[in-house]
Amino acid sequence: MQSRVADLWVPDAGAVRCLLCPHACRIRPGATGICGVRRNEDGTLIALTWGRISSVAVDPIEKKPVFHYRPGSSVLSLGSVGCTMRCGHCQNWQISRATTEDGILFDLPPLQVVELALRDHCAGVAFTYNEPVIQAEYVRDCAGPAHDAGLFTVMVTNGYITQEGLDYLAGSVDVWRVDLKGMTDEAYRTLCRVPSVAPVLAATERAKHVHHMHVEVVTNVVPGINDDEAQLRSIAAWIAGSLGPETPWHITRFFPYLDFADKPPTPLETLRLARDIGLAAGLHFVYLGNVDEPGSEDTRCPGCGETLVRRSGFIVSENHIADGHCPGCGRRSDVVTAQSG
Repeated sequence: MQSRVADLWVPDAGAVRCLLCPHACRIRPGATGICGVRRNEDGTLIALTWGRISSVAVDPIEKKPVFHYRPGSSVLSLGSVGCTMRCGHCQNWQISRATTEDGILFDLPPLQVVELALRDHCAGVAFTYNEPVIQAEYVRDCAGPAHDAGLFTVMVTNGYITQEGLDYLAGSVDVWRVDLKGMTDEAYRTLCRVPSVAPVLAATERAKHVHHMHVEVVTNVVPGINDDEAQLRSIAAWIAGSLGPETPWHITRFFPYLDFADKPPTPLETLRLARDIGLAAGLHFVYLGNVDEPGSEDTRCPGCGETLVRRSGFIVSENHIADGHCPGCGRRSDVVTAQSG
């Protein structure tokens, strides 16, 4: 498959300047940006992974994790190679740190994406596994026919994107499932080797309030880096104040891995403390992930406490939302169902 000319770039004194993510790479002829998949070819920026995929699977949407958008549905999940970050605890480092020269990519054009999703009875398409922002053109080119076919779209992202990049995706993305790795620049420098959290916060707020995407936030709590009480309180307060108390916060357990193999798993007590902090900050929905904690992933009505959606692992075992409302007290549910969405 031929590569596609990228969008969101400008010439820059014999090079090109990429405008998609905050790295704002100035790319010399023949070179690629930090992501490894956007290359300057004779003064033109080329999106090397347009229509080129390393991974495809049918997943429950809960695996993303996304709990409040079409619970119990399946999504066709697509990944490629490359990333804008270099997280020391990346679970998909084999593809996020891979290049287009590693021989693991195969062609999957947008119309075939839709055909596969419909064939496998998926309700949506998720761009995931590696960082999908760097495939923005492919995401947008897939989203049009996907929406025409009645499918929704999910971005599982680190959120490191410029305003121009996010606006480019407006109308193409229904769900913005973002990792918030901490609330300090130090945490971002340590965990993922980018200088600041600010672009992630700004993009997430814009996704929610300007482009009206459904937003859910995930924080993987890493001992000694982002697990201090002050930082957890800051994350919870920002979600409640900047995104709204109905925004789900998924707090997940870290396990020793890759560059952080010397660190211990997150103590359960820390995760429970984070949950308590989130609830005290006014968040209605705080979930614990990567733990065997009964009820920690169930959705309860913030009005009366009724269990609306019961989950076991990635499986929805019960869904009691009736016409978008709690069957117990009649409160309008914040969960987007097939009927309400």
